[in-house]
Amino acid sequence: MKTNSVKHYLFSKGIDQYFTGINDVYHFNIRFFKVLFTRPFHFREVINQSFEVGLKSLPLITLTGFIVGIVFTKQSRPSLEDFGATSWLPSLICIAIVRALGPLVTALICAGKIGSSIGAELGSMRVTEQIDAMEVSAINPFKYLVVTRVLATTITIPILALYCSFVGLYGSYINIHTEETSSIVSFYQSAFSSISFLDIFSGVAKSVVYGFTIGMVGCFKGFNATQGTRGVGKAANQAVVLAMFLIFIEEIVIVQLANWIRYF
Repeated sequence: MKTNSVKHYLFSKGIDQYFTGINDVYHFNIRFFKVLFTRPFHFREVINQSFEVGLKSLPLITLTGFIVGIVFTKQSRPSLEDFGATSWLPSLICIAIVRALGPLVTALICAGKIGSSIGAELGSMRVTEQIDAMEVSAINPFKYLVVTRVLATTITIPILALYCSFVGLYGSYINIHTEETSSIVSFYQSAFSSISFLDIFSGVAKSVVYGFTIGMVGCFKGFNATQGTRGVGKAANQAVVLAMFLIFIEEIVIVQLANWIRYF
């Protein structure tokens, strides 16, 4: 009887924590949109955070995109050769990278690198009471720390996704050039012949949503960190895991919406 009571208590506590967490996330997002268009506007801090997100992620994005283009091309060639359709290889690679791989790979890399960095940085500021000190000094820490970082990820990650797609296509061209000695102009003409505006728009739209998600999750976990230095590591880890999970869910939803628009 006592065991059942303990189980019931733990279950009820878990349910309460779950819905309390959803409520906290809701109010965190509402607070973001409330202060987004209010003064002061910290443009310099947005630029600094965009530098942290963008330029410092560029080497990893470049290497990953280039390898994805080469590997995907090498894996796709044998299947197309069986049907004598190797001429469709540039179009296939372009569709795959622009529609899905470019934005998704960029988002996952940034979720691991940027999401954890934001969670750890804000978490350390929370547990060392730096955020409380900002409130005492008449600075809105939410506006200065959260809004600027979310704007930076929302703006920068779509640019990184387009760059990753371009580098991936260049890696694909290198692989095709070694096999067929084709020119880069003919490669890109063939690649973009099957790409529509909707494909590019959906890729950019996905990247904007991914960037907002990464920034918001990292800021939420870091801004609400507890339990001292242990909570900092926990916030960074949860920011990465939750951001990646939400990215996959958003990928499914946006792909379905894009397909629905394409068919109608």
